Amino acid sequence: MSNENIFREIDEELRTDRMRALWRRFAPFVIGGAIAIVALVAINEGWSWYTNSQSAAASEELYAAYDSAEAGDLDEALSQLDALAADGSGGYPVLAEFRKAALLAEQGDTADAVAAYDDLANTQSNPRLRELALLLAANLLVDNGSLADVEARIGTLATEDSQMRRVAGELLGLAQYKAGEFAAAEESFETVLNDPLAQSGIRNRMAYYLAQMLAEGVVAEAPENAEDATINGEPAAEPSAE
Repeated sequence: MSNENIFREIDEELRTDRMRALWRRFAPFVIGGAIAIVALVAINEGWSWYTNSQSAAASEELYAAYDSAEAGDLDEALSQLDALAADGSGGYPVLAEFRKAALLAEQGDTADAVAAYDDLANTQSNPRLRELALLLAANLLVDNGSLADVEARIGTLATEDSQMRRVAGELLGLAQYKAGEFAAAEESFETVLNDPLAQSGIRNRMAYYLAQMLAEGVVAEAPENAEDATINGEPAAEPSAE
């Protein structure tokens, strides 16, 4: 292998590490708004579920699983969530499945976590919960899968008619960047940046990503709108959940 090829591989690794560092910094904000959907569903429906005695029991089982997870007993938490998913009432089995997938991801079992989210996406009648499952699976696959894996799950969500297009566009752009598809990544980030409904937090992240790509020389010039998202080179506001 020539020295030129060696230096090129090192440079590519450094680029990936820098973008991954940005991604890990902003990841909680990327999916924060999406995860809020689950909380809103639970709050909206929780009272009617709780008025039913069986749902009240399911609620207690769910919180018991949360307590086990917080105490570090993940095996017990997974067992409790499996039982709730199988026998629970109301919307609690779905919440249990989401929590189980998250715990699997926390344990580093990415493959099973993605499979759990895929199962949720394939079985959900609620379109918002289905989209959330797809986004969470794609979120894991940005670092642990291929561009094709990410596109298969959120390609249809990164379109103009999707309410989740901004989060999906960000995840898709990151996957494209990781795959070396820099022109496609730039287009994905600019599409989110130029979305009139995009909030300042996600616009700031797009400006960060595009500035990083500009500094690396993988894009020709920064988009004009990137200047609107920053003030004197600094973010206009701290990133916030969309």
